[in-house]
Amino acid sequence: MKNISNYSFTGKKAIVRVDFNVPLDSDFKVTDNTRIKGALPTIRKIMNDGGSAVLMSHLGRPKEGPEEKFSLKHIIPELEQLTGSAVKFAPDCIGDDTLKLKENLKPGDILLLENLRFYKEETKGIEGFAEKLAEGCDVYVNDAFGTAHRAHASTTIIARFFPDEKLFGFLINKELESMDKVIHDPEKPFTAIMGGAKVSDKILIIENLLERVDNLIIGGAMAYTFIKAQGGKIGNSLCEEDKMNLALDIVESARQKNVKIYLPADSVNADKFDENAKTGQSDSGSIEEGWMGLDIGEKSIKAFTEVIKASKTILWNGPMGVFEMEKFSRGTSEIAKAIAEATDKGAFSLIGGGDSVAAINKNKLADRVSYVSTGGGAMLEYMEGKILPGIAAVRGDDIK
Repeated sequence: MKNISNYSFTGKKAIVRVDFNVPLDSDFKVTDNTRIKGALPTIRKIMNDGGSAVLMSHLGRPKEGPEEKFSLKHIIPELEQLTGSAVKFAPDCIGDDTLKLKENLKPGDILLLENLRFYKEETKGIEGFAEKLAEGCDVYVNDAFGTAHRAHASTTIIARFFPDEKLFGFLINKELESMDKVIHDPEKPFTAIMGGAKVSDKILIIENLLERVDNLIIGGAMAYTFIKAQGGKIGNSLCEEDKMNLALDIVESARQKNVKIYLPADSVNADKFDENAKTGQSDSGSIEEGWMGLDIGEKSIKAFTEVIKASKTILWNGPMGVFEMEKFSRGTSEIAKAIAEATDKGAFSLIGGGDSVAAINKNKLADRVSYVSTGGGAMLEYMEGKILPGIAAVRGDDIK
């Protein structure tokens, strides 16, 4: 498989799948440019080699054809500022006019195509649509990890039209390198921290990780399913009643594999799911009726922090509590700080999932962890051991 580091784009037109699905304010200005920045090394490599870059992406979830608020033209000012170059825009992602724009590109030019999802053929993975996207280009580069788990026209099917000229961009390479290091070559002790609302959302990744980790820390609402399954009283805390036997199976499987499971010893409780709720603390297995656990307590923070700081490899996916409410964000923030401190001392840390990434960014710790993944869903599926269509297509294992 070709590697972007030693590939020459000289005189070539590269069609690049990027992930420019960024948030915009009411004036259509970009409010978080992280994803655009993620694509810059690949764009710069193409330009510096003397190639031209045709960029394609989706934005939002348009339902019926073109919608002004989902037009990618809105991100041009941000893209021009970050690249330091003028950006040409194609008001359509396929068609004769777009093909002419591609054919007229000169070395160093950037052309941004209109939102791919203005066509239903994109998400349906229609081959004819992918062929039109490929027209006029010499090489396909996939650098959108966040959509690599979807068999869409621009992420997977298009690779068929570049049998010998397809490769990953720098961003996807870094994602795969970081995940492979954690899954296949972790330095011990290896600690995984799983949070979020539901055990059912994380069961596959937990089962896969039990073969690899030394410690599994479970926080967030999913912890209360484990606590109740083991006889604890959790009041009105969220619980998946039908997953309690599954939780017990996980605990037993961990015991057999000598994996230590850490559940919250104590909880910050609230009398309702509200920022202005009354709060109190109790042991996690002694929550009174009418109260619900919305964050981990001080004893849990201390215990979890000690495990994290003694680890050499750390994977974090999911918050410890209702992180979006300030009153219940301390546990998640303290875990983020502990991971940064462990990384400072030489641990390798991989952060994935929207709330975990938000916690790292909120605490300004992104430069103190090893890698922050750009694809929550794609990362989970890769960690579960699933084949991602967008990765397989470039590696040569085309998904039919």
